[in-house]
Amino acid sequence: MKLAVVGGGSTYTPELIDGFARLRDTLPISELVLIDPAADRLELIGGLARRIFAKQGHPGLITTTSDLDAGVADADAVLLQLRIGGQAARLQDETWPLECGCVGQETTGAGGLAKALRTVPVVLDIAERVRRSNPDAWIIDFTNPVGIVTRALLRAGHKAVGLCNVAIGFQRRFAAMLDLTPADIHLDHVGLNHLTWELGVRKGGPEGENLLPQLIARHGDAVAADLRLPRSVLDRLGVVPSYYLRYFYAHDEVVRELGTKPSRAAEVAAMEKELLGLYGDPALDEKPELLAKRGGAFYSEAAVDLAAALLGDGGSAVQVVNTLNNGTLPFLPDDAVVEVQARVDRSGTSPLAVPRLDPLYAGLIAHVTAYEDLALDAALRGGRERVFKALLAHPLVGQFDLAEGLTDRLLAHNKEHLAWA
Repeated sequence: MKLAVVGGGSTYTPELIDGFARLRDTLPISELVLIDPAADRLELIGGLARRIFAKQGHPGLITTTSDLDAGVADADAVLLQLRIGGQAARLQDETWPLECGCVGQETTGAGGLAKALRTVPVVLDIAERVRRSNPDAWIIDFTNPVGIVTRALLRAGHKAVGLCNVAIGFQRRFAAMLDLTPADIHLDHVGLNHLTWELGVRKGGPEGENLLPQLIARHGDAVAADLRLPRSVLDRLGVVPSYYLRYFYAHDEVVRELGTKPSRAAEVAAMEKELLGLYGDPALDEKPELLAKRGGAFYSEAAVDLAAALLGDGGSAVQVVNTLNNGTLPFLPDDAVVEVQARVDRSGTSPLAVPRLDPLYAGLIAHVTAYEDLALDAALRGGRERVFKALLAHPLVGQFDLAEGLTDRLLAHNKEHLAWA
């Protein structure tokens, strides 16, 4: 089995490598190709990746290349983990929206739109090159904003599935709180990427006992602290929102906080510099502890589970993925991309049935889906007016003057990445 990782020079990659090494019986990789135009970073990370495989006794071959076409040739799956513009672009995404009194964040709000505009054309070009040389390969997208990027891939007819680590993080956290193994926990996870709620925490499977009331009663303070939301939110809703819902439920408070502390992008840039220094140590043969602070917890396990199901021997698994709605949420168009539990096998993904959603959640999902429609149109066709309309449609913007100001700033800060600007 051959896998290719586009963006293999990311400082995240050793997390992925560690998962591949530990879970080699689940996903028996014979060849792994790390692809990245940043040759200096790629060689550092490639060397560490080989040492991790060697230490853990993984027999697979790891190669590195800046040649995308050569790297993806004959791959069974291509994993995408890109950041167009790097941490410098992320820093801008987190900064200029604050000038308008809006949240500055790399996947949510105006910053998330900027990232989508930079990213979608690049991802579609990569996917088309994969299809030309290797039409049977699966594309697994980690690249944010995952929902919009995955929708672009699926609309273009690619064999693609989107993946996020939010659900697996909740699964691991809840299992520890309830003294169960992660395999014992099934989440009723519903929504869009970075806009989800855990409506149930079930023991043993989709039809198992719902332990969510017990979880909130016994551990609500700890869960609320993780989310940085008041405990009363959990008690009143009776569900667990993802931590991204704080940008909606406490928007003004978040904006005030962001205006008084260093940006996450600046923190990550400093961390990446330190990580790259560690990766260059020829004695290092495991992922360093610092990597846990970089983000992306458990995403290697989620990636292994998904790739194993898509490329396996005919079995199936249930996993939270980003995939076509196709009636799963009846108030959304079929070609919307939702983040839900799905059965995954070699034929692709089949979402599990979702109970009728409370309008409190359905309304916000529908609103953000409308924004995503317009965001994707702007990413595919360009134009200031399309960017403006996407921002005006976003529930965290929604005002004419705000949308005008944000549009001007978005275009000014992203000209080098937008061919049409």
